[in-house]
Order: sequence, then C-alpha cells, then structure tokens
Amino acid sequence: MAKEANVHLIGGSFPEKLNDKFYNTCTIFDNKGLLLGIHRKIHLFDINIKGKQTFKESEILSPGNEVTMVKTKFGPIGIGICYDLRFPELAMIAARKGCIAMIYPGAFNTTTGPLHWELLLRSRAVDNQFYVAACSPARDLSATYHAYGHSIIIDPMGKILSECGENEDIVYGEIDLQFLKDTRESIPVSIQRRFDIYKDVSE
Repeated sequence: MAKEANVHLIGGSFPEKLNDKFYNTCTIFDNKGLLLGIHRKIHLFDINIKGKQTFKESEILSPGNEVTMVKTKFGPIGIGICYDLRFPELAMIAARKGCIAMIYPGAFNTTTGPLHWELLLRSRAVDNQFYVAACSPARDLSATYHAYGHSIIIDPMGKILSECGENEDIVYGEIDLQFLKDTRESIPVSIQRRFDIYKDVSE
C-alpha cells in the first residue's frame, strides 16, 4: 500500500506472534514499500477503574523492550502505541535524539478519552516542541469496545492543526520544519535543562 500510494505509512497496531509470545505491534514502511521499523508496545494497559472498567493486557501480551525511531527524508520520527502515550519519557527520548514528530496509533476508550486523549497529546507536543499525531478507530457502538475516536495532529506549540470527531474521517496537517526550529529557539527549553540536578532520560 505504501509503495502504491508513494507515501510513508505508519500502520495502526495488530497482534503479532513471535517466539511463542504475543505483542501489540506497529509497522512502518517508506514510500518504496520497505520496512523502516517495528514498534512493539512498551507499556501494557493494565488498569482498574473501580466500578467502571478493568482491563489487563498483560494476561495475553508481552511488552516490547525498545524505543522506536525511524529515519525518513523529512527527519526522524518516534513511534508509540496507545498506552505508551501516558509515559512522557518515550517522547522525551525521541525528541532529544532529534525526532521532529511522535506518532501514536491508539484507541482510548470513552471513559479516559474525553479526559486525557487531547491533554496528553498536547502535553507531549509542548514538552518536546515537536509535532504529535495520533490516529484512533472511529467509534462503533455495536462493538464490545467503544473507541473515543478523535484522530488529531498537533504542532510544537500545542495548537491543534486538525482533529476528527468520533466518526470515520481523515485529518491532514503539514509539518513545518522552520516553525519547529523557530519554536525551539523562541522558548529554548532544550538548552536550559538542568541535568546537573535531574537525570537526562535519553542517556
């Protein structure tokens, strides 16, 4: 599909069996159809919201053990899957290793989605001064799991460039590398960090 459309393609995620273990996996291809990288979800969704929802991915899935960054002609891009979004260290590492964007396929539910989806994505963008995009399934009320939807693209200042609702749709956004550079120069947090006081998680 990537080759036919002449695009870089970051898929959603799918169950992958590898050496008798199962992973939640995302594959990334370039516009020639070549595999650029594989991200296996690092943080498994084990939660217990009392009286509302219990979910335990670790009963079936194993966690991935690598930070995933892929090189593109536009610049390096970091990848996370769904619950990985809640752990800012992953995005911090990607940004400090030179990534221009972080991409998260995910499926927040209708409980946590309205509370945290946009908040977390905008936080990752502002904290790291890079673009963040997240794609979610549209909401299907006939399914057993109701996804929040709201696929979204956010710029390095935390501005929403484009966002879907809960139904099937497409979002478009442009990565402006000059705007990214200007953002980092105007609010230069990347050179003001105090690693003499706290640890650099990218090291």
